Amino acid sequence: MSDTPKIPQRKPAAFTIDNDAANRPEAARRSPASFDENIVMTADSDDPFFETTRSLPAPPEAAPRKRRFSFGKLAFGALGILVSLALGLWVDSLVRDLFSRADWLGYLAIATAAIGLLAFLIVIIRELVGLMRLNAVQALKHEAIEASLAPSPKPARQVMAHLIHLLAAKPQTARGRLRLKETETDIIDGPHLLDLTERELLSPLDREARALILNASKRVSIVTAVSPRALVDLGYVIYESARLIRAMADLYGGRPGTFGLLRLMRDVIAHLAVTGSIAVGDSLIQQVLGHGLASKLSARLGEGVINGLMTARIGIAAMDLCRPMPFRALKRPGIGDFIGDLAPGTSKAKATEDGG
Repeated sequence: MSDTPKIPQRKPAAFTIDNDAANRPEAARRSPASFDENIVMTADSDDPFFETTRSLPAPPEAAPRKRRFSFGKLAFGALGILVSLALGLWVDSLVRDLFSRADWLGYLAIATAAIGLLAFLIVIIRELVGLMRLNAVQALKHEAIEASLAPSPKPARQVMAHLIHLLAAKPQTARGRLRLKETETDIIDGPHLLDLTERELLSPLDREARALILNASKRVSIVTAVSPRALVDLGYVIYESARLIRAMADLYGGRPGTFGLLRLMRDVIAHLAVTGSIAVGDSLIQQVLGHGLASKLSARLGEGVINGLMTARIGIAAMDLCRPMPFRALKRPGIGDFIGDLAPGTSKAKATEDGG
């Protein structure tokens, strides 16, 4: 047993806490009050600090040109008919001359002309079918816009059915088509049905379209950065842009022919010319990457980045033209989505430059 001193026990006690408000002097007390002054909010345009945090403006959405009557088309059509008649007379004269020499030569000429005419008609039919596909895509886009404003869900269901039929051959949309079939009777609101259709059917295609744009922009950026001639740069940019536009149209179910591709390229170039995005120079990369950063890049690397960004802008315009539905539930891609991949480290350098 250790000799531990005993701690004296203490009985419980009660303490009364005085109210601070009761002891507070009468002058210090404050009753609730109301304020009648009008509070004026500063507009965003007048706020000097809002401009620095505002993001880069998104490029305007591309739209197909309106098809109107022109005397140039009329003259081209009349000239085409005249050339066709002249070609027919030349073939007729050739066949008659061959028959006068030998019968088998005349029959051979007739068979050859028939095969050539049949192949020409097949080419014309394929071109017309390609143009009809492009027109169907544009008609579906306008139908989706009108269905989003309709009070009844019936137009939205028609848009969903037409889009499923258009993309039925795409394996990327198989899961989305199954999902829409499972929830066919669950959604009765038209705009929500359109949003679900866009997410389920176009989301995988949009991801693949972004990959197509990024890969084409990278190839253009690398090739134009190492090519020795400006003519090579121009030729490769045109070639890669044509490939990108055709791949974009085929991805969204358009599959254009030669004339359809030329029409798409004309619409893309017209859109870029109207929006001013076709200008190439240091101002473009300075607007996108930041002032002062372009001077840190080498001349060839800067030209490669500019050409890559220009190709990305062409791809975005082609995506707007070939997509069967407008961007509503999904985010539309912009130039900023491709900067980090085309010029690695530029985002970090820009942040350092802005912070310093």
